[in-house]
Amino acid sequence: MKKLWMFFVFVPGIAFATDDCATLRNVPDTVLTLPQVVNFGLCRNPQTAAAYASYRSAHFTKNSAYSSYLPKVDFSGGSARAHRVHDDWDYSGSLSASYLIFDFGRRSSDFATQLATYRAAGFDYDETIQNYIYSVIGAYYELLNANADVTAAESALKVAQTAKDTADKKFKAGAVAKADVYKAETTLASAQLKLERAKNNREITKGTLLTKLSFPANQEITIADMPSTFGSDAESEDIEKLLDVARKKRPDLLKATANKDAAWHRRNTAFLKNLPSVSVTANVNMDAKSMGGLFEHMHERAGGRIGVSVSMPIFAGFANMYNVRAAAANYDSATETERAVKNNAMMDVFTAYQNYKTAKTVLEQTDTLLKSATENERVTSGMYKVGRSTMLDWQQAQSDLIDARNQNNAAKYDLYIKRAAVALAIGDIESGLDGEINVK
Repeated sequence: MKKLWMFFVFVPGIAFATDDCATLRNVPDTVLTLPQVVNFGLCRNPQTAAAYASYRSAHFTKNSAYSSYLPKVDFSGGSARAHRVHDDWDYSGSLSASYLIFDFGRRSSDFATQLATYRAAGFDYDETIQNYIYSVIGAYYELLNANADVTAAESALKVAQTAKDTADKKFKAGAVAKADVYKAETTLASAQLKLERAKNNREITKGTLLTKLSFPANQEITIADMPSTFGSDAESEDIEKLLDVARKKRPDLLKATANKDAAWHRRNTAFLKNLPSVSVTANVNMDAKSMGGLFEHMHERAGGRIGVSVSMPIFAGFANMYNVRAAAANYDSATETERAVKNNAMMDVFTAYQNYKTAKTVLEQTDTLLKSATENERVTSGMYKVGRSTMLDWQQAQSDLIDARNQNNAAKYDLYIKRAAVALAIGDIESGLDGEINVK
C-alpha cells in the first residue's frame, strides 16, 4: 500500500482539465494519452470509489479502537411520580466515569488487531486500483490494435484496387485473360469485407474502453499511439529482482500478511479475555423531591463515590476455552493462506515474465515477416505489370502481406499488455505506464 501513497496522489474528486471530471457526460475531443485515460477512469469508476469507501470504513473502525485508552463517562437521569393526586415529583441524576488501568495487554492486542485489519483493507484497495488500471491498459491497447487493423485493412484495399485497375488495363490491352479481372475483383471484394469487419471490431473495442471510463459506449474517443521503445534489452530485469519487488509491493501478498497479523492478535485477545482487568471508577448522583408545586421547594440529596474494581471471568460454559482454540485455528489458517498466496504470487511473476520475453521474440519475428511480405508484394506486383507473374501470385502476395500486418500489429500491442502484466504481477502497475497517475 505504501507505494500508492508515495507515488500516487489521492484526490476524491480529481479532475482531468476540469473540476467536474466525475460529472462529465461527454469525452473531451482532444487526443488522450494512456495516463490521461487511466486518470479519467479512476475519477469516474464506481468500483474504485466503492473500494475507497470500504477503505475509509476500515480507517474509522481502526480509529474507534483508540477509545479503549480513554475514560468512559456516562450520564443518566429521570423523573417519576406516583399515580396519586397529591404525590410530588421525584428527580434523579447520576454521572459515572471509569478508566481501565490494567488488563494484561488485552487493550493493546485489540488495537493491534484493528490496525492490522486496517492495513489489510488498504492493501485490498491497492489491489482493486491496480487491477482496474490493468484492465484500462488492456482496453487501451486493444483499441490501438483495432485502429491499426483498420489502417492495415484500408491499405490492403488500396493494393487490391490497384490490382483490379491493373488487371482491367491489361485485359483491355489483350495481355491477360478475363479470369485475371475476376480474380482481382474477388480480392477487392474480400478486402472491402475485411475493412468492414475491422471497423466493426474497432467500434466494439472503443465501446469497451468507454464503458470502463463510465461514458456511453456510442461516444467517440481519440487516443494516442504508444512509442516503439518497449521491449528493449534495457527494460529486461533479472527474474530474482522482479520476485524481490513482488515480495515487497504485491498488494495481495501484503494483504495476506496483514490478515495473518490480525489473526495473531485475535488469538492473543481471546486468551487475554480470561485474565482479570483493573479499572478505577467514580460516581456522582443526586436525588431531588419537589415539595408543593413543581420546582417551588426542592429537597435535594447528593452523593458520590470513587474506587477500584477488578473483574475476571470465572466460568462461561467453556465459551472462552473454545474461543481461544478457534482463534488459534484461524491464525493457523491465515498462516497457510499467506504461504499459498506467496507461492501463487511468485508463479504469477514467473509466468508474466516468461510471457513478456516470448512476446518480445514474437514481435521481432513478425517485424521480419512484415518486411519480407511487404517486399514480396512489391516485387510480385511489379512482375505482374510486366507479364512475368500471374494474378494468382499477386493475390497470394497480398494475402501474405495482410496477415503479416495483422500479426505485427497484434504482436506489438500484445507486448505492451504483457509488459503491463509483469508490472501488475510484481504489484507495481505504475511502472507499466508513462506519466503520472492520480488515484482515488
